[in-house]
Amino acid sequence: MGHLTNEVRWALEAILGLLIVASIIVFVLCRLQPEKDRTELVQRMKTWWIIILSFGGAFLLGKTAVLLYFAFVSFLGMKEYFSLIPARRADRRVLFWAYLAIPIQYYWVYSNWYGMFIVFIPVYMFMLIPSRMIMTGVTERFLHSVGMVHWGLMTTVFSLSHIAALMNLKWNPQVIDLPEARFATGVISPGPGLLIFLVALTQMNDVAQYVWGKTLGHRKIAPHVSPGKTVAGFLGGVVTTALLASLIGPWLTILHWKYALGAGLIIGVGGFFGDLSISALKRDLGVKDTSSMLPGHGGVMDRVDSLTFTAPLFFHYVYYLYHNLYF
Repeated sequence: MGHLTNEVRWALEAILGLLIVASIIVFVLCRLQPEKDRTELVQRMKTWWIIILSFGGAFLLGKTAVLLYFAFVSFLGMKEYFSLIPARRADRRVLFWAYLAIPIQYYWVYSNWYGMFIVFIPVYMFMLIPSRMIMTGVTERFLHSVGMVHWGLMTTVFSLSHIAALMNLKWNPQVIDLPEARFATGVISPGPGLLIFLVALTQMNDVAQYVWGKTLGHRKIAPHVSPGKTVAGFLGGVVTTALLASLIGPWLTILHWKYALGAGLIIGVGGFFGDLSISALKRDLGVKDTSSMLPGHGGVMDRVDSLTFTAPLFFHYVYYLYHNLYF
């Protein structure tokens, strides 16, 4: 645990504490009102235990474990995605290259090769996939198929790999204007704090938008995509997330409160549209959830939908904001 700051350890402990409190509340509700069916709520809590313990365990083990964890999440997300999307028979061999992109993309992260990490999927896979499809000789629904594979790669692999890439960020120990003395030696990376900040704020944003929407929401913001989304929910969630970010950011990360506020706004807006994009996909396919892999939650893509937008937006916001960070 020497690679983590005290603040990151306390944040992990706080998350575990919140999970324990929530579990106790669910247990009490089930005891006091046994006539009510709370099966989905109980399943949701059990799944949260699995998610948080596995995530926390990987975090404590270090960078390699975190990379493997999110590589596995990318694999599960892509598997869900391709199980939903109708593919041509000729594309089956092409999908092999899409899956192969997962370990390659995360290898660029592991090896600290920023240049390849940032262009491998948007450039090289962008050219490889249609080239391989052309070699099958099948031109029917070519545009649909190539677009399907590219969207899946960008969403489940490229976007989510930015979460793991946060672990690579280091503060240059030669720079005088360090934001915090705890990073002065260069031994402790600011990456873990930034990662916790991103994931926690993205999940809080989902909750805040739901609560504000249920409390004050009347006007629908995207009724044909997600009827439950309201203007009040969106605005309330963004403001709440931004304020929480400005408070948590300076304590947990290298972010000044003004920059943390900006990050909160990015996470609030990005998370909203990331959620909507997966909702639009499910509506197009006529499914409620991407799978039943996570009881009470649906599928992996249902759980990380907001992160598909917030992860790359937040990573590049921080990376280009602090020029003293290196990958």
